[in-house]
Amino acid sequence: MASTVQKSLGEMGEFLAKLYLKEQGFQILECNWTFGKAEIDLIAKENEVLIFVEVKLRSYDYYGRPEEFVSPKQRRLIFSASQIYMEKNDHDWEIRFDVISILRRKNEISYDLIHYKDAFY
Repeated sequence: MASTVQKSLGEMGEFLAKLYLKEQGFQILECNWTFGKAEIDLIAKENEVLIFVEVKLRSYDYYGRPEEFVSPKQRRLIFSASQIYMEKNDHDWEIRFDVISILRRKNEISYDLIHYKDAFY
């Protein structure tokens, strides 16, 4: 179970990612959509493309950049959950898997955000 600090950092990351995606013209369809053990942070739509977004926020990059923490197991879970989401919602258009990486700077007010489109699969 995630600590309160980790949970609040995760919520902050998802909030920043949602703002960014909306500014870029994406439509946010779902937040924290779960199926079984899998959770998809954000499900968005850009034109006719359905996008499953994993958000990673870290306070430091001593051990690697945030986007490097999307494990192969997590990718498999996201992929499986995305298939269920599409079946439940009768989606049959193009899909994409993105990662939004957010690195919190030392002053804790500003962030580096990188959007990796088509990050896996």
